[in-house]
Amino acid sequence: MLKENLYQVQENMKEACRRSGRAESDVTLIAVSKTKPLPMLEEVYSLGIRDFGENKVQELVDKAEQLPDDIRWHMIGHLQRNKVKYIVDKVYMIHSVDSLRLAEEISKEAVKRGIIVNILIEVNVAGEESKFGVTPEDTPGLVQEISHLPGILVRGLMTIAPFVENAEDNRIFFSALKKLYVDITNKNIDNVRMDYLSMGMTGDYEVAIEEGASFVRVGTGIFGERSYQVE
Repeated sequence: MLKENLYQVQENMKEACRRSGRAESDVTLIAVSKTKPLPMLEEVYSLGIRDFGENKVQELVDKAEQLPDDIRWHMIGHLQRNKVKYIVDKVYMIHSVDSLRLAEEISKEAVKRGIIVNILIEVNVAGEESKFGVTPEDTPGLVQEISHLPGILVRGLMTIAPFVENAEDNRIFFSALKKLYVDITNKNIDNVRMDYLSMGMTGDYEVAIEEGASFVRVGTGIFGERSYQVE
């Protein structure tokens, strides 16, 4: 089942790249493995996936200790400042930075360990009250402030689009994030490397790819609907 699901997602991604004239290598699939048991992750790993996304710090730490160390772990859930110290040296990228205070905490812990932490700024493009994220208007200023912090590197932007029945309804938000990304890129801010747009999930990743996504975060599309309890 996992193999068929993964193959279908990858085929859909290829088609979306073809439609939008993009190279397949420009888009990376992140398997969102939150609440999924290790055997499922191991199977997806055996099928060639190396990028996994987790929402909770403890779950990411536990899985990272038990799975191969060539996995690139992505922290995609809301991150509390008091949890930063547990994951800064275990993640490839933190997708959910939405305040200067959080960035300062990441910077502090990164400097302690002598590492550079890749981050994305989470933007609440749709202005949903239930979602975390900085407003589009405040994003360039936040990027500028974070650029002065040691041990941290802004690599792009991330958004969680609204849950919609029709993926086309989210095109406007993906397009807006891409425009914001281009605007910030054109500012050529020191210590900022705008490489990545993290947008699109199971219901709308094809539209996100057409609008420029470089990371798509797919959980249900790969692992199925059922939620498993982590032992």
